[in-house]
Amino acid sequence: MNVTLRQLRVFIEVARLRSFSRAGVEIGLTQSAVSRCVRELETEIGVKLVDRTTREVQLTDVGVNLIASVGRLLNDLDDALQEIREIGEQRRGRVVVAASPTVACRLMPQVVAECGLQYPYVTLGLRDDVQSDVVRKVRSGEVDFGVIIGPFAAEDLETMTLTTDSFCVVVRGDHAFARREQVGWHELDGERLVMLDYASGSRPLIDTVMSEQGVHARVVQELGHPATVFGLVEAGVGISVLPWLALPVPAGSSLLARPLVPRAERTVELVRRRDRSLSPAAEAVWALIHQIGGRPEELRGA
Repeated sequence: MNVTLRQLRVFIEVARLRSFSRAGVEIGLTQSAVSRCVRELETEIGVKLVDRTTREVQLTDVGVNLIASVGRLLNDLDDALQEIREIGEQRRGRVVVAASPTVACRLMPQVVAECGLQYPYVTLGLRDDVQSDVVRKVRSGEVDFGVIIGPFAAEDLETMTLTTDSFCVVVRGDHAFARREQVGWHELDGERLVMLDYASGSRPLIDTVMSEQGVHARVVQELGHPATVFGLVEAGVGISVLPWLALPVPAGSSLLARPLVPRAERTVELVRRRDRSLSPAAEAVWALIHQIGGRPEELRGA
């Protein structure tokens, strides 16, 4: 049986309006084209669906039954096609993004909130992982894409820069640096440092700058998350060097941040696999992160 959607939709309009001519006007076909569609449908099914008179169109009993069944089927089909259209228009789907902790705590909350407003049918899952895990999950396909610290380069991954970020020294209010407007990198020489570990994308950059500035500091603790670093600094274990995006410090703490000079920068980058296309929903979130990440003053609360 070769019944077409066009034939069924024409028949439904004829049944609703009880007229070939009015149905034709409604759906943009000539009366003869409408009549031909109904005849073809009757021929294909092998039964008569309408009784034609000079005044109006009457449905046969079979026609009435067909309207009841086909109407429901076409409604279900329309709903399914609308859902597919919404997926194609970036309005439905699940997207999972992994982000380095110092990025996740400042950038991603804004992204999750804005995504809920702009794309209410997109479910956005966030994974806050150390940088090495973010890259691994992007490569394995566990997440759609990631947000990492750069500069970063790999042949199998594509990156896009969102913004730049610089570094600060975090100290207690009773430290000598707390009374300064800025601190030179060289002044860290001899200090006890509480640092992010090497799973962080920032640590290699910080080490490079300290080496260039001739800093010989004692690293007394290496940790995975800024929140733990803040706790140890507040306890007097040492001071820390962190990117500005890792701030603010916890509410009610005695910690202060001062810019380090000369200014050293890191980049914040989107990363995805080169050989894997993003879904429309993931493309929408990627673009949203690029938009929000391009406003660094908002991320820093300036």
